[in-house]
Amino acid sequence: MSEHRLTQKQNALMIDPRRTRVLNSCSDKPGAVIYWMSRDQRLNHNWALLFAREKAARKGQPLVVVFALAPSFLDAPFRHYDFMLKGLEETSKALERINIPFMLLEGEPDTEISRYACQSEAGAVVTDFSPLNISRNWKKKAADILDIPLYEVDAHNIVPCWYASDKQEYAARTLRPKLQARLDEFLVPFPTILPLPAPHVHHRSPDWKQVRERLQKDRSVPPVNRIAPGETAAAESLENFIKSRLSGYATARNDPNSNALSQLSPYLHFGQISAQHVALRVAESRAPQKDKTAFLEELIIRRELSDNFCNYNPSYDRFEGIPAWAKQTLLLHGQDKREYLYTIDVFEKAATHDKLWNAAQSELVQSGKIHGYMRMYWAKKILEWSSSPPEAFEMAIYLNDRYALDGRDPNGYAGVAWSIGGLHDRPWFERPVYGNIRYMNASGCRRKFDVERYISRFREPATLFPNA
Repeated sequence: MSEHRLTQKQNALMIDPRRTRVLNSCSDKPGAVIYWMSRDQRLNHNWALLFAREKAARKGQPLVVVFALAPSFLDAPFRHYDFMLKGLEETSKALERINIPFMLLEGEPDTEISRYACQSEAGAVVTDFSPLNISRNWKKKAADILDIPLYEVDAHNIVPCWYASDKQEYAARTLRPKLQARLDEFLVPFPTILPLPAPHVHHRSPDWKQVRERLQKDRSVPPVNRIAPGETAAAESLENFIKSRLSGYATARNDPNSNALSQLSPYLHFGQISAQHVALRVAESRAPQKDKTAFLEELIIRRELSDNFCNYNPSYDRFEGIPAWAKQTLLLHGQDKREYLYTIDVFEKAATHDKLWNAAQSELVQSGKIHGYMRMYWAKKILEWSSSPPEAFEMAIYLNDRYALDGRDPNGYAGVAWSIGGLHDRPWFERPVYGNIRYMNASGCRRKFDVERYISRFREPATLFPNA
């Protein structure tokens, strides 16, 4: 990791222009700057918010942060909205303490943002980057409607996704050198966001209780109360990981019983913590270098590889998006005899013959996450026990998105595509059902960790909704 750093003064005066782009051909006008907060839901360490604040200060105009609450986001149930809204409530209060009003709009984001910008006679709109199709479609529609510029800032990746590569990368080994060559330039500390003058913008703070009560969401998937949402909880989780679990991470991370993982994935998904800030804190810690290197490989290379996949492959959430060699081998073995065949209902209820798989599904439903090693096993067995590879892919995406707090995320889509569809992998020895896709079995898990101990932690039959 490079020791190169920009000074606070230099950084405060400059947001790297390679991190920003304009999504339409309009020019700035007089009027407030709107930060359309979407993927990066935090006050601190947020390049998009810093860019918007800098623009407002230079124009001598107010800055308003606006979040558009979509009536549906890829069928997310109440669990996900609850976690997100509690985090946004904390962020809104933190923003208002530094004289930046926060507004919550309810409705289709492209429509609501465009309407608000017009009504408030705004001069520019700034938003954050997401490679997901739904977000890109919202921005395209808004950019077409607005008569002011819509700036997009990659506040999620350390090296901006579109700058790191202009194509879908084959594997980590092809993206890694491109990212490492740019870390000196982009992995820099953040300036502190400074207060603005008291705004002359009429706004009404959201009634968060009423917002949650109005949500018409599937409440059969309840909140995960053991994980506190929000920027403060995310920061505490990071410091706890660095202090207690980062040392030893390289050897313990593949043991689901070790409690070695950072537990940051929900916070990274909802943008309640910055991956760049996490990388800087880990890099400057006193943990052994091998542990820091193992963690940063996942945080930077693997995570940004997932954004690259979704950014350049619009079929990222479908079987059609996997590599051609994988499609060919899976379809060739599509009619192979399966020892077990299960429906989505059996999978969802963790009612298969395999106690280890059932424990992984129970962990997902109960805690809103699966240990990374077990998520690979979980997905590969869905392939093995489904009537066809396309059906397996669809069911794995459905279950992950429905229950995982970090669902609907490039990491999740890339993870399923790797496990089932050979993404970012290579052909392996051919076998029934899997073809040349990498194989996993329970015996391999037993060589890695104490399987019975893991099963005992999520033993079925158990209530799948202990927090209901």
